[in-house]
Amino acid sequence: MSSPIYIQIHNVIKRKIEDKEWLIGDRIPSERELAGFFNVSRMTLRQAVQTLVDEGILEQRVGSGTFVANSKVQEKMSGVTSFTDIMESQGKRPSSKTISYHVMAPSLSEMERLKIGQNERVLRMERIRYGDGIPICFEVATVPEAVVDGLSKSDVTSSLYRALEEKKELFPRKAHQTVSAMLASERIANYLDIKKGDSILRLRQLTYLQNGQPFEYVRTQYVGSRFEFYLEK
Repeated sequence: MSSPIYIQIHNVIKRKIEDKEWLIGDRIPSERELAGFFNVSRMTLRQAVQTLVDEGILEQRVGSGTFVANSKVQEKMSGVTSFTDIMESQGKRPSSKTISYHVMAPSLSEMERLKIGQNERVLRMERIRYGDGIPICFEVATVPEAVVDGLSKSDVTSSLYRALEEKKELFPRKAHQTVSAMLASERIANYLDIKKGDSILRLRQLTYLQNGQPFEYVRTQYVGSRFEFYLEK
């Protein structure tokens, strides 16, 4: 099964960075130039670039362009808690709206983080998460197809962690998380009912099962004015 065009472009750009063709701090070619190079629409190219921005590989600077990102200082956070549990613990009603839900070939980033081969398939889904009907975050989650085998779409999109625990006896045990600040793109602003350029918090998380297997790679963008992270030391 071939990947979507934007994922194929994502892979090519990522390889260029890994091969030191573009170095940290380098400005990559413009959106127009890259769209011409890959012979795709600017919308498709923009989607590919955004996946790399969401992963922290590229960064966009207003008025300057897109650059290979510098590494960020990381802060360790403790515990593994689902969005559903967080909302319920604060007395809020959690809900989700699924934007996309597809089984497909993994990207290079997904293969590396989830420790899977190129012939394995993943479920990639995009969701808007709400608390009491107010959009809190936009989430892109990738899970190996084998992990969710036997679960319904409703199981996965309502509360993946609970479905894994109750129906498959698989228990999330730890997570590696990085948090950084960025500005909302037009697409994300529309999803979260904020203005383009508003501050958002970006969380990248790799979650592991009780046996140490990585099973979930998530890229989440939170509305900065509606959510905060609590660090426990």
